[in-house]
Amino acid sequence: MKWLAALALVLPVALAAPQGIDISHWQGSVNFNTVKSKGVEFVYMKATEGTSYTDPLFSEHYVGATNAGLIRGSYHFARPDISSGATQANFFLAHGGGWSADGITLPGALDIEYNPYGATCYGLSHAAMVAWVKDFSNTYHSKTGRFPVIYTTTDWWTQCTGNASGFQNDNPLWIARYSSSIGALPSGYSFATFWQYADSGANPGDQDIFNGDSAGLKRMAKGS
Repeated sequence: MKWLAALALVLPVALAAPQGIDISHWQGSVNFNTVKSKGVEFVYMKATEGTSYTDPLFSEHYVGATNAGLIRGSYHFARPDISSGATQANFFLAHGGGWSADGITLPGALDIEYNPYGATCYGLSHAAMVAWVKDFSNTYHSKTGRFPVIYTTTDWWTQCTGNASGFQNDNPLWIARYSSSIGALPSGYSFATFWQYADSGANPGDQDIFNGDSAGLKRMAKGS
């Protein structure tokens, strides 16, 4: 994976890397030309959740980001308590989660984290959660040729998968940690590909950086 590089551990250094945001309908309409003028190079936007929810502003966000010339991708909020990983991967793919080697589309991301509706780990054992993530990942890969990015926190991953290793071989890591340094990563990962370092900033939504340079970001989108 040529677009992966060693992680910049301290935020002031990392800010030299490509800046991005991630958004959903909660941000409302976004002026992506303004966002781009402030230095943002990529955006991830919510497409789906579970097996029935589609973000009402996904299409507007996706078209707007595309028209502004941003590299963009979509994410799925996982609900392992509702259905299988394969079922949710297929729902995601059917509603904006696809990927093509056009150089501007990032691989879809699986947002798997704290359950906002109930039990933190969605009632699954460590083994069942690992199996669920693999089911989603393998299904996405079988349909697109790319493995999805995994968005999570080290705390949730440790608590709900038993800090499972092995995903580092296929799935780029998008870690959330609001701090000046990225901290410990899930087992097996020596670096993260994306870092969500703040939930607010100069641009709408959460604030992210890519671990690399602009050329590396484009290679990631291209799949080369």
